[in-house]
Amino acid sequence: MKISALGWAALAAAAVFAATPASAETYRLSQNTSNTTTWQKGAERFNELVSEATGGKVELRIFPNAQLAGGDQMKQIEMTGRGSIDFVLTSAINATPLVPELAVFSLPYLYSDYDDVDATTSGAPGRKIDEILAEHGIVALAWGENGFREVTNNVRPIRTPEDMQGLKMRVAGPMYIDVMNALGANPQQMQWSETFPALQQGVVDGQENPIGAVIIPQRVYEVQKYLTTWHYSYDPLFLGVSKKLWESFDEETRAKVKKAAEEAMEYQKKISRDGTADGVAFLREQGMEVYEPSAEEIDAFRKATKPAFDTWAAKVGDDLVKSFQDTIAEAN
Repeated sequence: MKISALGWAALAAAAVFAATPASAETYRLSQNTSNTTTWQKGAERFNELVSEATGGKVELRIFPNAQLAGGDQMKQIEMTGRGSIDFVLTSAINATPLVPELAVFSLPYLYSDYDDVDATTSGAPGRKIDEILAEHGIVALAWGENGFREVTNNVRPIRTPEDMQGLKMRVAGPMYIDVMNALGANPQQMQWSETFPALQQGVVDGQENPIGAVIIPQRVYEVQKYLTTWHYSYDPLFLGVSKKLWESFDEETRAKVKKAAEEAMEYQKKISRDGTADGVAFLREQGMEVYEPSAEEIDAFRKATKPAFDTWAAKVGDDLVKSFQDTIAEAN
């Protein structure tokens, strides 16, 4: 039997259609930072895993630098809650204007180490935060890591709270404004996309961010001279999905999306921690002066930032803060 050219074209089209999942969708994922960070790598791993698990029915287009929200890191979380953004990978502190309770993770000197962190994100406190996010239209799929935030600047080494006096410091959210005010610094809240040029041009003197997740991949060391590993605040990431979208998935798809998210964030967490472990030596090689405070010096910073801790503990809710503190105490 001979088949006409038109017939072959129809067969080819049918073959392509048959190879494409009937309900294939490309969803949009927004994340805060550039495409060189562990955030982006975690998002890319999630896309690979979820596409494979669903046979291509769920695929992602990743938008770095909060592009879908015009660069506004705070706005993207609101847009996800409304369903305007499908998936979001953001840090807890960037979501505090919408969900103030998320500031609990970043209370100054709440955590001592990763074991403390993991006990809360995998335990009852993390489940409580999941419930709170759901009330705002976001389903938390998995916890990743931005990390312990360290301070950098171009003016002088930071060894004591007094060394922070008068420094113009870029900060990410409202809680950090209070922390910097408690230390006598001059906080300047700005989007991350604006921060590198602001540091480069001297609009601000310094900033605070994790080593493995931001300072190294975003090449902050190119525009900052001094770094102090004061571990003053921890910032987790969470990979979330619009509740509206989540409820449109069947149970099987939900299970596959959830599993892919958990595996992707475990990967993101590992590469972030590995980068942090090797980061101090790398930053010294790049010419940064790194100061590692003693336990006594850390305690001085803890006491100086206590007013900010108390202010935000009250905003977060004493019961929630206590649940975190109790879980940390049990882990130790």
